[in-house]
Amino acid sequence: MMDLRPASPVTGTCSGLLYQGNDWNFEILRDCYDAVADIAERELGLTTYPNRLEIITSEQMLDVYTAHGMPLGYRHWSLGKRFIAHENAYRRGMMGLAYEVVINSDPCISYLMEENSATMQTLVIAHAAFGHNHFFHNNRLFREWTNASEILDYLEFARGYIHQCEERHGIAAVERILDAAHALQGQGVHRHSGSRRLDLRAEQQRAQARRLHEEATFNDLWRTVPVDEEQQPDTTSNDPMRRRLGLPEENLLYFLEKHAPLLAPWEREVIRIVRMIAQYFYPQPQLKMMNEGCATWVHDYIMRRLHENGRIDDASYLEVIHSTSNVITQPDFDAGGGPSFNPYALGFAMMGDIARICTSPTAEDRAWFPEIAGNDRPIETLKHAWAEFRDESFILQYLSPAVMRRFRMFRIHDDTAAPYLLVDAIHDDAGYRDIRRTVAQNHDPANMNAEIEITGANMHTDRMLTLEHRTTRGHQFHADDARRTLQYMADLWGYGVQLLERDADDGTVLATYEATGRGGVRRG
Repeated sequence: MMDLRPASPVTGTCSGLLYQGNDWNFEILRDCYDAVADIAERELGLTTYPNRLEIITSEQMLDVYTAHGMPLGYRHWSLGKRFIAHENAYRRGMMGLAYEVVINSDPCISYLMEENSATMQTLVIAHAAFGHNHFFHNNRLFREWTNASEILDYLEFARGYIHQCEERHGIAAVERILDAAHALQGQGVHRHSGSRRLDLRAEQQRAQARRLHEEATFNDLWRTVPVDEEQQPDTTSNDPMRRRLGLPEENLLYFLEKHAPLLAPWEREVIRIVRMIAQYFYPQPQLKMMNEGCATWVHDYIMRRLHENGRIDDASYLEVIHSTSNVITQPDFDAGGGPSFNPYALGFAMMGDIARICTSPTAEDRAWFPEIAGNDRPIETLKHAWAEFRDESFILQYLSPAVMRRFRMFRIHDDTAAPYLLVDAIHDDAGYRDIRRTVAQNHDPANMNAEIEITGANMHTDRMLTLEHRTTRGHQFHADDARRTLQYMADLWGYGVQLLERDADDGTVLATYEATGRGGVRRG
């Protein structure tokens, strides 16, 4: 492990090869880090968290994959299952391992494979320790939603707390809660307010005080009290019970943690731990293309400058070109490219295109991007984009006709009622704008997750919980997935749960699922 904080001071351009051949040692690695840091700070002006590099084996890299890249974590059977799947695929040659994994933490931890050559170690330092690190440190979404300085301490707390629960209540009892919380964690995040940024140190402090008041004041006998139909609670926003429960609520785990009647205090805290970790990962899929594009552009720039300065030789630079070309390859549709784009390829292409527009714009560029065309400030323009946008808005702002032509983009309208496919957006001004909107919509976080809300909770009688899924015909849940997931919801709630799938346009109920606290489920 190399703890590199603070980064080495900027000393100006040096001369002489950093290494020759493929072999490396820690002294060479330190020299490579210093050379990369010099260019990153002096020429690009990147600002980062302090860096920590950890050299790991392929077996340890599989462990990192299993834990979603995190160095600490609680035990769960699903992690072992994931490890076996990755290991089998790797041993059979069906998958390769990443050259590195980087963590959004302070210090920023970068895992480097010990099997890497000296060139690849230098490249991944530039890619991860400076490209990704700068993006983590400066992007608005990461700054608003995550607290990099506290995540490692919180993971350590979570592992210790769940271990204590296993000792006190048994592994089976803890796994029951974790299984259900994991199944719901995709719908266990707040999506609309950066003011909900996690205060992870406060989370550790409040672990000593559970919701004793709610537990002490709940009495299950109240559900046996008969209620006349005329006294049934109002389902409108004027109902005091709905206001007290904060309905509608999109964060299912948050609602269960706060209001599930039968959960013990330790069970609520386990749900909260899963929810907090899911919230930490929430920004990452919204920034995948930009994050990888930024890191790839940074490492490409830095490695090119090292070659121009005589710090790496031609053989090493050819290895860089080969590796980068593999990463940014965009397969054709018929070759497995599918309907989506390689985030490395599209991100890197857009970053390079922005730099070109800033320095060598065409007439088309000046018409489409008058604010940045010819401003001769490519690095400042890129750093502004990296800080202020997410994938969807970045594409809407910066995807150019030149990149669309390079990727041969067009749009197909698939009307299931028609016997043909219609190409409704081609390479003209109107078509470019339509294509850009469609590509952006594919990266819109609103389209990444199902729109599910808790809309009702009949606390006066049978405690039936009502959820609604706003969707369109042809985009409904798979029945078996809905059944299994809804049962997890019922297990945590303790009483009946129903899920209504409504047409987002006219409100028609397309399907109904119900689950009881004891395991029965049916579809209406």
